[in-house]
Amino acid sequence: MAESCTRKLIVEICNAKNLMPKDGQGTASAYAIVDFDGQRRRTKIKFRDLNPQWEEKMEFLVHDKESMPTEMLEINLYNDKKTGKRSTFLGKVKLAGSTFVKSGSEALVYYPLEKRSVFSQIKGEIGLKVFYVDEDSPAAEAAAEQKADADPAAAKSTEEKPPEDPKSEESKAEVKTEAAAKKEEEKPGEVEKKGEDKPSPPEESNPKKEESPAQTLPPAEVESPPLAHSEDSKQILKEKAENGKLAVNDLELRSLSSDRSRSTYDLVDRMPFLYVRVVKAKRADANSKSPAYAKMVIGTHSVKTKTQSDNREWDQVFAFDKEGLNSTILEVSVWTEEKKQEKDQEQMVESSLGNVSFDLQEVPKRVPPDSPLAPQWYTLDSEKTTGNDVMLAVWFGTQADEAFQEAWQTDSGGLVPETRAKVYLSPKLWYLRLTVIQTQDLQLGSGAEPKAKSPELYVKGQLGQQVFKTGRTNAGSTPSSSSNPTWNEDLVFVAAEPFEPFLVVTVEDVTNAKPVGHARIHVPSMERRTDDGNDLKSKWFNLTGPDESKPYAGRIHVKVCLEGGYHVLDEAAHLTSDVRASAKQLSKAPIGLLEVGIRGAVNLLPVKTKDGTRGTTDAYVVAKYGPKWVRTRTILDRFSPRWNEQYTWDVYDPCTILTIGVFDNGRYRRDEAGKPGRDVRIGKVRIRLSTLDTNRVYMNSYSLTVLYSGGAKKMGEIEVAVRFSCSSWLSLIQAYTNPMLPRMHYVRPLCPAQQDVLRHTAMRIVTARLARSEPPLGQEVVQCMLDSDMHVWSMRRSKANWFRVIGCLSRAAAMARWLDGIRTWAHPPTTVLVHILLAAVVLCPHLILPTVFMYAFLTLVMRFRYRQRAPLNMDPRLSYVDVVGPDELDEEFDGFPTTRAPEVVRIRYDRLRALASRAQTVLGDVAAQGERLEALFNWRDPRATGIFLMICLFASFVFYAVPFKALVLLSGFYYLRHPRFRDDMPSAPVNFFRRLPSLSDQFL
Repeated sequence: MAESCTRKLIVEICNAKNLMPKDGQGTASAYAIVDFDGQRRRTKIKFRDLNPQWEEKMEFLVHDKESMPTEMLEINLYNDKKTGKRSTFLGKVKLAGSTFVKSGSEALVYYPLEKRSVFSQIKGEIGLKVFYVDEDSPAAEAAAEQKADADPAAAKSTEEKPPEDPKSEESKAEVKTEAAAKKEEEKPGEVEKKGEDKPSPPEESNPKKEESPAQTLPPAEVESPPLAHSEDSKQILKEKAENGKLAVNDLELRSLSSDRSRSTYDLVDRMPFLYVRVVKAKRADANSKSPAYAKMVIGTHSVKTKTQSDNREWDQVFAFDKEGLNSTILEVSVWTEEKKQEKDQEQMVESSLGNVSFDLQEVPKRVPPDSPLAPQWYTLDSEKTTGNDVMLAVWFGTQADEAFQEAWQTDSGGLVPETRAKVYLSPKLWYLRLTVIQTQDLQLGSGAEPKAKSPELYVKGQLGQQVFKTGRTNAGSTPSSSSNPTWNEDLVFVAAEPFEPFLVVTVEDVTNAKPVGHARIHVPSMERRTDDGNDLKSKWFNLTGPDESKPYAGRIHVKVCLEGGYHVLDEAAHLTSDVRASAKQLSKAPIGLLEVGIRGAVNLLPVKTKDGTRGTTDAYVVAKYGPKWVRTRTILDRFSPRWNEQYTWDVYDPCTILTIGVFDNGRYRRDEAGKPGRDVRIGKVRIRLSTLDTNRVYMNSYSLTVLYSGGAKKMGEIEVAVRFSCSSWLSLIQAYTNPMLPRMHYVRPLCPAQQDVLRHTAMRIVTARLARSEPPLGQEVVQCMLDSDMHVWSMRRSKANWFRVIGCLSRAAAMARWLDGIRTWAHPPTTVLVHILLAAVVLCPHLILPTVFMYAFLTLVMRFRYRQRAPLNMDPRLSYVDVVGPDELDEEFDGFPTTRAPEVVRIRYDRLRALASRAQTVLGDVAAQGERLEALFNWRDPRATGIFLMICLFASFVFYAVPFKALVLLSGFYYLRHPRFRDDMPSAPVNFFRRLPSLSDQFL
């Protein structure tokens, strides 16, 4: 591949902003030096400009495409020495090769300039466009033409001796250009040393590329890469990449660690399986072409391979659960099928070529990373025919065996696609922003229809099934304004890769209820931006009429782009598992690794009936974190299934949630019409990563509870092992200080109503895409995992949220009760101590904050021993599933619009009115308190305001004459006075405030 295609890295230095002055006169003369893979380029000098504009493109040759993710692109900004008097360093930026995108997906990204040391004075940011281009090599094209014209022998010799790579001459020319550039330009000493110390690798690239196809990667190096991001490990990986052995970037170290963790299966139990690999058979009669198949029998288990004719290979692997075996003898036989005429009818006659038996006690064991067991020829014993052989291999292994995923499995029904373990990926989502500015030259009406005096127009955008409209605008009646209406409105869509081909923009006339014209905008070629720094270029598109008679109906002025700086929310905001931006350029290295071992379930209840006689459950597990979904194999007809599968995810934010759901598989069975059934949910578990200690294994059983219209029901328990590994505490702690969402959510936020609409749209897109996978992930499964019904009205959720608020306010209520006990002298010693504390606080106010924080510190330290040892599961008591009645649960499961009887809907409506009336009363009381305070300053009650006026005048003299500490101390002692000096009636200030007027008496 490297010989037939040349890859070039294009780095476009666009501009820089807010640079640090370095010339002693408040400006800087900046230029950039770009280093990549031993190649160096330099921009022009922009004299005396703190916001320089370069707009220069630089090309770099990628010597090895496989190792490009391991390379680093380094950009250093310097101030020209001739104009500067102090340090010439203005900042640097380092970009990993894994963030490079292909040509066509590039976008202008502003990177903050980094310091070279702690004492560097750096500020500002630099705008870059970085992408790569794959170009066909001229020598390779010539070789291909020569190969097509030559004879087969010449073509074979051409393959053995590949043409010379033309990149060597380009590399030599680049080396000469760099040497000349070094002599002409003046650079800092550190940069010159850096350039001199770097070797020039282009001349050695060709031998390495020619040798790399012949070199293979040893399995041991892939099985167990280092987990920690140490400098030694990165250097070793880089050296291997340069030798053509291994190409892995810094962001993919975790993925390799995932493979290592899956191979070790240290979070789950090892499940022994008997593996039988049947390759092919060799018959005594070589001319026989009849179809044949192999049959394996172990006790009551009987399985056969697919039937092959013309002596073709089977090459199938069968995995038998060792715990389910009821015999110690494995018998493998080979059978042939022949058609014979009997009484004018063709019948299929099967005949045995022989069999071979194995004692399971003598079968060898294999544990990865051992090499696969080589198949051997075994002679088939037969009384009729001799000389028949079969090639097979038999061994005992575990679920960690490489052949397990593609093997025929006894506990999951064989090779049924709907019962296999699979990994799914959610589609990559983008926000598409369409800004409708104005239209011109609209052809309103036709010759046969009268033109309206003041037509109302709006613009409709459609992307797939999504339709959004702008507001209506009056085109006017004057000739100058009738066909140039203006909107300046944004329409935001959700686009999923691969994108819909076109965005259709239609201008419609409300008066005539007909479209004026439409334009089609190609979505994949739209501009992609990562922040709000660069302004979009507006474009004019011609509008095509609704019929062929009007090829031109005007034109429309719009701005359109794909927003890569947002994270498209496809989950509930409080249950999110991924907060990364859509653009690849904004991705960061993972801070940790999440490993989940799905061990098994116990005491599952039957969900369906089998053969109409007994209940059964075919359970499987779905786990979701970020865009990655995993699905275990389906264990058929077991109430305590054991999956023992382990999966891993990269973690980019610790404050995210892992969701695990258990479902009953109903799709592998079809009804009489051939339609698959629906999967039934058994239960769901959520685990918040921030509650887990790092590098610790949590092995717990979680209760599976499902809410039905008849109430909550416990379906069983699931056993899960979780481990959150983190190699850098600094990165983990820094993640808590970062904003939850990317920068664009705060620079240009979306309104809450718009976010809800886009979230539900994204959920529908993800559900539709995963349902089209093979095997499909059912719509009911995806909706359950994404909690797509969280926005639906529920009396139960309303009560639960109300009691959550009460629970949060209970702390303040407890504090108020304690204070009331102090002021009523319920416990005199405590009240005396509070008097002493009040005096100490007033006389020494500088001790208030230290005392408060020390008290908080000691409280947290004492509560550390009582912390939660295991991750919390969903709490039925907190969800109030046992408090609500059957009718309220039925209302929660009712669709929208409702499908219940009118009488039921009337009863529910009256109940909702009663609840809303209480909320209405509470809102009125809260508003009245604010209105009373406002009336005090607006002279609505002249006498009350006059009294308050005199109180303010008297208080001003008192506070001026008496020291503040004395007032606070006297006020505290007065508040804490003994009950014998206290009246039972409300105080005068309270009575005065309650008599102030509100606006309640002005309501109709």
